[in-house]
Amino acid sequence: MSEPLTIEDVYKLFEKTNEKFEQSRQEADRRAAEADRRGAELDRRLAELDEASKRTMRAVEGLTTRWGRFVEELVEPGVIRLFRAKNIDVKETYSRARVKRQGIAMEIDILAVDETEVVLVECKSRLSKDDVDYFLEKLALFKQAFPHYKNYRAYGAVAGIEIDEGIDRYAYKQGLFVIKPSGETVEIINGEQFKPKFW
Repeated sequence: MSEPLTIEDVYKLFEKTNEKFEQSRQEADRRAAEADRRGAELDRRLAELDEASKRTMRAVEGLTTRWGRFVEELVEPGVIRLFRAKNIDVKETYSRARVKRQGIAMEIDILAVDETEVVLVECKSRLSKDDVDYFLEKLALFKQAFPHYKNYRAYGAVAGIEIDEGIDRYAYKQGLFVIKPSGETVEIINGEQFKPKFW
């Protein structure tokens, strides 16, 4: 038969349990502190990654803008010659024509005009289907945004240094002229049978 427990035995058992509990609490605190430190480190690294991502996006946007302007500067000197060859007798060009009117904010990369006709040219370093679709939306709103051209016959043209596969044909089917580099200048690559749409 076992000996009866004394108060001193219970107290010692309580002290051991308390000591183990204290050790467990300290270990839990240590682990929580470690988790907090790791969480803070993770938060810091995520913040650094987010900032690096933002810097990269700004750099890409800046590069895209510079490439877009390069395309505009390549295309604009040839616009009058190109469209006169297509019997659209434009005489003036305007780069980056901007307007904010009636809730519409719009920028046209190159606007070529004469007394009755206007050609809107969208310039991209790489021309995609999304670019063509977005430009078609601009064309649909053009005369609302630029009402002083409401009685003009408006044509659309897209220009790109690189054109995604099949996008030239897609643009033709939408009634757009397609311009791309040719040697040191640019050319309209639509065939003789092409009939441009006007807005």
